[in-house]
Amino acid sequence: MANFELNAELVQKILVSPTLAIMRFVPIGWQLPDFKAGQYGVLGLPCSAPRIPTADPLPCDNPDKLIRRAYSVASSPEVKDYVEFYIALVESGELTPRLFALEPGDKVYLGKKFTGMFTLADVPDRKNIVFVATGTGLAPYMSMIRTDLECNTDRKFAVIHGARHSWDLGYRSELNGFKRLCKNFEYLPIISHPEEENGRWAGETGFVMKLWEEKRLKDSWGVEPTPENTRVFLCGNPLMIKAMLEILEKEGFKEYNRRDKTGTIHVEKYWA
Repeated sequence: MANFELNAELVQKILVSPTLAIMRFVPIGWQLPDFKAGQYGVLGLPCSAPRIPTADPLPCDNPDKLIRRAYSVASSPEVKDYVEFYIALVESGELTPRLFALEPGDKVYLGKKFTGMFTLADVPDRKNIVFVATGTGLAPYMSMIRTDLECNTDRKFAVIHGARHSWDLGYRSELNGFKRLCKNFEYLPIISHPEEENGRWAGETGFVMKLWEEKRLKDSWGVEPTPENTRVFLCGNPLMIKAMLEILEKEGFKEYNRRDKTGTIHVEKYWA
């Protein structure tokens, strides 16, 4: 017998691409907890829940087993009606093929506590902020931007987002909207496989490290990001994080140490 409750309902599902989805969930009979932008929550489904047909087959020895995974929240903590996640399909995975099989009205398990240290809490108000992400590593930044971005102030923000294809650049329209409205906000998307595009891609090609090394933020901000004026956040593919750390450390940036509150690079370590 199952010892868990499916306590939330899917109310919106937006397929960014066949392997990327934005999903919004509403709690059933309880209130979303307070949390900080950048933290993560837990979603779950029973082993008996259906998987999408294209997913790799996996045995289900215990139909009552709850499969749970942590996902960064993309919505702002100021939004109390729903919680939003940006999720990538892993066809060999246990949970995401089941999440992608959901339709609005279907129920899931949603943890009642959100947690995590990847937030703006330790960033001084006067420091500029650069968010570097690949794939769904963008999710915690969307929560932070939706919560903490103040347009047209002296404090500068930037998002550098890398993906394989242009259609994998989730939230592109919203981020371009922030760029148009906020003179202190820059959005730099880049794709790594332009040869696979259905049409001509006129944007940047390569990897996120290229945009940093070419000093594209100095061009748009009018000032170069340095350890003295900027904090850098890294979230996504471990290879990207490793490469960015090497580049940044050569420029005098150091990974943030929560014990003594020193450093200028904030890293989200998990990856699925």
